[in-house]
Amino acid sequence: MQNVEQRENGLLAEIEQLRRKVAEQEKLLSAAPAAGHGPAHQPKRKASTGVVIMLAAVAAAVFVGLFFLGYLPQAKRQADLVKSAKEEGTSDLTVTVGKVVKAPGTNNLVLPGNIQAVTEAPILARATGYLKKRYVDIGDHVKEGQLVAEIEAPELTQQLQQAKATVEQANALLEQASAALQQGRANAQLAGTTAERYAALVKRGAVAKQDNDNFQAQWEAQKANVMALEKAVLAAKSNINAASANVSRLNEIDSHRRVLAPFAGVVTLRNVDSGALVNEGSTLLFRIAQTNRVRTYINVPQSEASNMKVGVKATLTIPNMPSKKFEGTVTHTSDALDPASRTMLAEIQLDNQAGLLLPGMYAQVAFKMTRKEPPLLIRADTLVIRADGPQVAKVMPDKTIHYEKITLGRDFGETMEVITSNLAEGDELVANPGDGVQEKTKVKPVEIKGEAPGGRGRG
Repeated sequence: MQNVEQRENGLLAEIEQLRRKVAEQEKLLSAAPAAGHGPAHQPKRKASTGVVIMLAAVAAAVFVGLFFLGYLPQAKRQADLVKSAKEEGTSDLTVTVGKVVKAPGTNNLVLPGNIQAVTEAPILARATGYLKKRYVDIGDHVKEGQLVAEIEAPELTQQLQQAKATVEQANALLEQASAALQQGRANAQLAGTTAERYAALVKRGAVAKQDNDNFQAQWEAQKANVMALEKAVLAAKSNINAASANVSRLNEIDSHRRVLAPFAGVVTLRNVDSGALVNEGSTLLFRIAQTNRVRTYINVPQSEASNMKVGVKATLTIPNMPSKKFEGTVTHTSDALDPASRTMLAEIQLDNQAGLLLPGMYAQVAFKMTRKEPPLLIRADTLVIRADGPQVAKVMPDKTIHYEKITLGRDFGETMEVITSNLAEGDELVANPGDGVQEKTKVKPVEIKGEAPGGRGRG
């Protein structure tokens, strides 16, 4: 093509040169004196006519040369392009495909987890007063029942003394009520004896009936008095029980002025210091954690929840200790999914006698799970995301394209799990389908051999 252009430029230059010569000749002829129409001027006129004819012949030759050098090659190229376009339209589109495979029966499941102490308790003040002295600080290891702090509570001491005095007063009232009851019973017995005697005498007519009625009424009154005195004794006993219970309660509170460790562990928090005012049931003094054994909580996805059972072995890896592996066992599962996250809570316990694992650490928990129904795996570069969801371009048996909707599971980078779809193991999916790969498009599939996912295929 470049040679043709050079030839065309050369011919145009020659034509321009001849044109200039003709212009010079005409200029010379017009400058000569016109001496009439004699025979002496006939040769010059003939010479000018010959030059014009020669120039016309050269111009015609140049245009013919340009025609053969420019138009004919261009026409040939145009014909080749038309032929190629026809062949392109009638041939099948070549695409690279990857096959759907079945995931392995065993799966290495890795989930994040948070390490916590197997037992942890806040130590609250059970008595209102001032912290007299503390004996431990954060990081100290304590034994069960060890004294960790003392509280000074003068108001509690006064309340306890008052409660004991109330018990003594209630005992005195009980004794008084008991004595009154004995006297009332004696009076009732005497009134009963007198009433019986008068009842016998009135039958004989020895006494007036009015006297008998008076003694009978006195007997009834004495019996009612005895019943009232018995109720008073019971009330006095109840008062003693209430006062004694109050003394017991205050004694229990007073015993908590000595703050003891509920179990062996380590002090992870100290919230007060000596002299601080503490309130019963609201002031947090310490937090103690039992760290010789720790637990890790993990959220198991729905796809693996049915395989997570008590007794499954787990291996923990800590980011700041990559060379160490910690073995544990699943001890509890919630046996229910959280409707918000669709995950099941599981607990793993590990021995931590060496104290390497600290509460609050982040860990990667690895399981080797056996799956009864392994999912399908597709290459990541076969996935097509559209407005109506993820799809793949499936090559049908008649070598045409059909887009299938799928539901994705876990993403492994180069491959992806497919949870629900109309795919089957061995189906061919187009890798990186372009705009030319449309529904019902006839294709020629070429399977990818040894190419890493993500390589562009034709289409």
